[in-house]
Amino acid sequence: MNLEMGLIQQQTMKLVMTQQLRQAISLLQYSTLELSEYIEEQALENPLLDVNEADRDEGIRDSPVLWNDREESSGEQGKEPFIDRLGNARQGLTVHLIDQLRMLDCEGETKEHLKYFIHNLDENGYLVVNEKEASIELGITPDRFHELCALLQNFDPVGVGARSLSECLLLQLQALPEEHPIVETIVAHYLQAFAEKKWKWLAEEMQITLEEIQDAHDFIQTLNPRPAQGFSESEADYITPDVYIEKNNGEWTVVLNDDSLPRIRLNRQYRNLLHQKNDKETFEYAQSKYKQLVWLLKSIDQRQQTIRAVTEAIVEYQQSFLENGELRPMTLKHIAERADVHESTVSRTTNGKYVQTPRGCYELKAFFSKGVSGNDGEDISAMMVKEALRCWIEQEDKQKPISDQKIADRFKQEEGVTISRRAIAKYRDELNIQASSKRKRFA
Repeated sequence: MNLEMGLIQQQTMKLVMTQQLRQAISLLQYSTLELSEYIEEQALENPLLDVNEADRDEGIRDSPVLWNDREESSGEQGKEPFIDRLGNARQGLTVHLIDQLRMLDCEGETKEHLKYFIHNLDENGYLVVNEKEASIELGITPDRFHELCALLQNFDPVGVGARSLSECLLLQLQALPEEHPIVETIVAHYLQAFAEKKWKWLAEEMQITLEEIQDAHDFIQTLNPRPAQGFSESEADYITPDVYIEKNNGEWTVVLNDDSLPRIRLNRQYRNLLHQKNDKETFEYAQSKYKQLVWLLKSIDQRQQTIRAVTEAIVEYQQSFLENGELRPMTLKHIAERADVHESTVSRTTNGKYVQTPRGCYELKAFFSKGVSGNDGEDISAMMVKEALRCWIEQEDKQKPISDQKIADRFKQEEGVTISRRAIAKYRDELNIQASSKRKRFA
């Protein structure tokens, strides 16, 4: 072993994680919304960067990407189409109940107490304050607490102000014009056993038939366990696709959704700083911000090109899905080889990105699925297995539902696919389908 000391020159290659490279990697894994927010943040830090400027401007020299102004949609500026304003008409539950409270003919103190109750409802419309808490906060007796609860429970929607699921369902049953004594008894006294499908014991306990319990089950399904559903103070969030897949002249094409990204411009007021060489400090500051702007545009351009390449590779691999809905088993490695990128790049590219296809809007990650080996040597995607599982359960005899083991045997006999019973149970849970004992109907 040579332990002598000496100077040795050695040439090696290694990747240095610069700030620019870190920014490019971050932009790649951002969703469209996150990227838009990032650009807005950069605009606050960089005085040379303008976002969403409507006037045409000369391009930034040496920049690879510049979003050109597009013609504005028809209609008066600043006015939303009528169809877009419909979504903003949703009213919060609190406002809805306060409006009814104003019309209530009662004393001012009662209104103040009811307002306290309204502000103590959860998102489902249930009262979260109990008798003891209300007595301390409002200084009322237990009898007064129940009186106020009864007043609140007369408000719309029916079931609001309930303190439990059983009370919520009973309020809805009592509001119906016809009576349902069996259903009311089950909801009031046997709801837990009923939900656990202990129907044979329940039939003996109530001295009724299984068919009557089945009818009660079907009727209870029509009631609303969340009376505040539909009341929301926040606007609904809609998915904006990052890329579109369209068929033109018999071929599938990929179109990037650049319209969803902010348009970037060089600020007019500060562009003169780039030419003020007499002020060295100002000139150097402007040049550094200008380089940041150009690098941001290059990073966005690289992001878009990577998304296009990865999506085109997915389209090439999954043409059977686009044509007839048959999804092939696909891994990150399959796409990485076709797009000539690393698997980690494919993972970042597909994270949080959505694609609009003729078959609907999907997350890019939805196209990746492990395969189940068939007897003929070809893999079948897990999505296809789930679809077959769903169809078989929908078509089963509900009085004799098929078990997970029988479904596994059927896959082996009819599809030539060997799947364990535990895998069937896992796929069934992912589809939110109950076990055979829970799916059984008695009528």
